Amino acid sequence: MNVLDAVVAVVMRHRRVLVVKRAPTTRRPGFWTPISGAVEPGERQSAAVVREVAEEVGLSVAPLAKVWECDTDDGTFRLHWWTATVTGGALRLNPREVSEARWILPDRFGDLHPTFADHRRFFAEILPTVASPDPPGEG
Repeated sequence: MNVLDAVVAVVMRHRRVLVVKRAPTTRRPGFWTPISGAVEPGERQSAAVVREVAEEVGLSVAPLAKVWECDTDDGTFRLHWWTATVTGGALRLNPREVSEARWILPDRFGDLHPTFADHRRFFAEILPTVASPDPPGEG
């Protein structure tokens, strides 16, 4: 099987992370996740982060760092997890992609249902080891 590359945008603001509930028309509908999507042919991962966030929720972001990678539970995608910070725009949900969005404290991700096991692992084990992208004085 040919594994495709996808990005996961861990968008943070004021020590909270943006999570979305996948719309009924998407792959794996109803799951709570950070914003994610396939990397297009020839596209850099950082550019895919910017594009996916803009497409799904209308925000402009600056990718900061790739912090982790894992495969989806069905082995279809290799997920490249990137932290990002908001640089502009207003939260406008694309109803074809997202049915709901929330800014949550990272340690509350486990309270959402349904979620993917590796996503819970990221929030419990990986994100706490990553420096906060908040500028000094925020949070």
